[in-house]
Amino acid sequence: MRAQKTETELRKEQIIEAALGLISTEGVSGLSIVGIAGQVGIVPSALYRHFKGKDEVLDGVVEFIKRRLLINVTEVRSEVSAAPQRLRYILMRHARLLAENRAIPHVVFSDGFYTGNPRRKARVGEIIMAYLDKIEEIIEEGRQEGTIRKDIVPGTTSLLFLGMIMPAAVLGKVCGEGFDMIAHAENSWPLFERCIAVDAQTAMDPEIGEDHE
Repeated sequence: MRAQKTETELRKEQIIEAALGLISTEGVSGLSIVGIAGQVGIVPSALYRHFKGKDEVLDGVVEFIKRRLLINVTEVRSEVSAAPQRLRYILMRHARLLAENRAIPHVVFSDGFYTGNPRRKARVGEIIMAYLDKIEEIIEEGRQEGTIRKDIVPGTTSLLFLGMIMPAAVLGKVCGEGFDMIAHAENSWPLFERCIAVDAQTAMDPEIGEDHE
């Protein structure tokens, strides 16, 4: 059972979500303390009780993304046992995260987000690599349990997994509501599963998935 969030934690979440909303519509350059405060419904001075300035808000956005990505992995691990199903559930949660927060591609790919702050760029890189490591772990577990093919390379496959959704996130940013991120993930998954899952491949070729080492 999750601990109940304090009023301060809730307010900080509201500020981060407001910042993401503004980044989505105005870009990083259009983000301001006054604009964020207006979205939250507080005066700018009240915002400074939680963040020292815009730079700290942007750091908070990075930590929000990290928290949501890794919570998704942790929760799916506790709810689902087989590796292919875990990957499918994570993919769908990732798609929903991006559909609800279309500013995330701005955060990951925008030079303006990192200008004058190489530490923040390094932090985003660390988060992406940590996420890929978690996906790679699940793939390797599937290889060991016999649900994922032995002949795939977990590191490469984890990158392909991420590749199902990140380009779609960019397209979603360009097209807005005209691009259905959830439907894209649902349609992409069967193709990915046929490439990695033992059961799916065995249906086409009984020798695939056998350990010939």
